Amino acid sequence: MNNKSLSVLGLIIFAALLRLLPHPWNFSPIAAIALFGGAQFRTRSAAFLIPLSALLLSDLFIGFYPSMHGTYLSFAAVVLLGRFFLNEQSSAPKILATSIAGSITFFLLSNFGVWLWDNMYLHTIQGLVQCYAAALPFFQGTLAGDVVYTTLLFGAFHLAQSRFPSLQQASSI
Repeated sequence: MNNKSLSVLGLIIFAALLRLLPHPWNFSPIAAIALFGGAQFRTRSAAFLIPLSALLLSDLFIGFYPSMHGTYLSFAAVVLLGRFFLNEQSSAPKILATSIAGSITFFLLSNFGVWLWDNMYLHTIQGLVQCYAAALPFFQGTLAGDVVYTTLLFGAFHLAQSRFPSLQQASSI
């Protein structure tokens, strides 16, 4: 692994550990990790495996839940957003827009998973609407956390790259 890969991995591990600290509902670094990993890792396998492994490792401490399928699929979709729309040269507005798109993607897919797998809501259109309506209060935490942590990860790495030119090379993984 080269310096860039190690640095990206280190930032991801640090951010994943932050998920274990007390925080407001849904204010977590996981979607930012997914965007960052998707944008920074060269190989598709690393872009997906590393962020999703960070989620799994933190879930080992936090606990598992019935709708995990939807959560993990949601974060995989956010990795795809990072891979397709972001790279090392992405501008701050583009990173912000992709972060917001990631929040919306996560909200739609993860809550669809809750509706599908948790049996908390009737499996009807009305039940799906109720599920999304019940999740709306949590969306502000998701959006705020995604924007803050995405800014921190991409911003910290950009500053590190400007200070240490060896981090500007392509990721080895």
